[in-house]
Amino acid sequence: MGVYGIDLGTTNSAIARIGADGRPEIVRGLGGEATVPSVVLFASSYDHLVGEGARRQARLDPEHVCSLVKRRMGDSQWRFRAYGETWSAPAVSALILKSLAGDVAFSGGEPVHRTVITVPAYFGDEERRATIQAGAYAGFDVAGVLSEPIAAALSYGFGRLDGGLDTGKGAPRETVLVYDLGGGTFDATVIELADRRISVLAVEGDHQLGGADWDERLALHLAQRFCEANPDAEDPLDDSAGSQSLVLAAEQAKHELTLAERTEVVIAHDGARAVVPLTRAELEEMTAPLLRRTVDLARDCLKTAEKRGVHTIDRLLLVGGSSRMSAVARALREQLGLDGELHDPDLAVARGAALYGEKLEMERLVAADLVTRGLLPDGAPPLHAPAAELENSIARVAASFQQPVSMVRRMLEIQVDTVISRGFGVLAVHDHGDLGVTWLVERNQTLPVRVRRSFGTMREDQQQIEITVVEQQGQIASQRLGDAKLLVEGTIRDIPPGYPAGSEVRITFEMGFDGVLHVTAHHVEADLPLTLSAQTGAMLSQADVERELGQVQRSRRRD
Repeated sequence: MGVYGIDLGTTNSAIARIGADGRPEIVRGLGGEATVPSVVLFASSYDHLVGEGARRQARLDPEHVCSLVKRRMGDSQWRFRAYGETWSAPAVSALILKSLAGDVAFSGGEPVHRTVITVPAYFGDEERRATIQAGAYAGFDVAGVLSEPIAAALSYGFGRLDGGLDTGKGAPRETVLVYDLGGGTFDATVIELADRRISVLAVEGDHQLGGADWDERLALHLAQRFCEANPDAEDPLDDSAGSQSLVLAAEQAKHELTLAERTEVVIAHDGARAVVPLTRAELEEMTAPLLRRTVDLARDCLKTAEKRGVHTIDRLLLVGGSSRMSAVARALREQLGLDGELHDPDLAVARGAALYGEKLEMERLVAADLVTRGLLPDGAPPLHAPAAELENSIARVAASFQQPVSMVRRMLEIQVDTVISRGFGVLAVHDHGDLGVTWLVERNQTLPVRVRRSFGTMREDQQQIEITVVEQQGQIASQRLGDAKLLVEGTIRDIPPGYPAGSEVRITFEMGFDGVLHVTAHHVEADLPLTLSAQTGAMLSQADVERELGQVQRSRRRD
């Protein structure tokens, strides 16, 4: 049974699998659409609708329609309320995931169990954990959480040569800037493709910036023009239904101006009507600060990569539906000197996730075969097995997948190296006596990471030690408390007396390729350990998790 790749997007989502020919293919929805709007309509306390129908219904019932939920991932306080129920961001996202799984069932595909779900490269630990929780709510075994630019690079690399992904052994080395402007998030990532290895060298981004912000700017402009033409009518933005309708009209106009130089937007509200002419130049002028922000982040990403020895970018890949706007390619060419190429902007991420899922599944099966035969220690990578035995296991797995042996071998050989998108540290008293942040893990540090740092207790006979783990918020790793986000905290308790001030407390940070942080603290002399696992983004209690899981399971999809 294969692993499905899911692009859980801010405005649109997609699901992909590996086809019979070994290539990734998108599973289309009930109406044949490749992507599904990430919008949920709560029709009652137990009925919901996902997709285009929910998006259209936003005009009529805006109070019960939830959109842009991805921007809330990791927000511990946010809840969507409908019909007396509250839904966290992972719970709403789970309904979108279940809808995608329903589309797979409709198409006659294998049931969705194991998945790889993509996230923006700039997502931090809490957002990634919230994404994993959404998958768990949906009933999935989340095999991996993959950064969207890596997924896009996998999809791009797969298509470079006939026969599959081969980023080496005949393929030239390339350094690629992935500019990913989606509906609600933006990432800039420098990636090197070489020797069947995909290496992330630098990331920048903003998960509160995307095409939806263009829509909002345009909606504000349209509202102003409507009010000028109808001074006695209500401002559409003052009414929730009118606001939803205006944003949808703005989105449609933005899409039209991608292909045309001018369009007209018809606005009807409060018994009044206005026809607002709009040009591409006007749209670009009112949204110029948003575009400039993305270019600045891309420039910062290039500067970080340059510090790691990258002086030339061979390709600029434009990913995400909003990267289709002509102003994007023009700004990158004029300000960064790079000519961008649109690479399957809406579907590359889902296809890349399916490829990564296939790689993980093949690795798992080959490793299991070797372990069962006593040829590999449990937990060791399959490539550590004796060459002849590895080839035999690859042949057996290839037969079960009905794929060429060469493809399974290639999947095992491909390596994905990535970096940390945020810095992580602990609160500690510095030499000058003030409480501040001590950073143990730096942004853009290569994964996997295992860092150990020793601190000292504050006083003699100290009975407990408070451990507070924080995450970097801005681009600079500042020591100021206000520039860090509390991630998790815990206490080493009941320390017996007799230990002097300055007794060693050893802190260890570990993070794998999924970007999820694990922390241990240890009072060395007293031999008292503390293991901290940052809770899922919404910081839900076990009771909340059980309640929301029940809600998701009970809620029925309306088709």
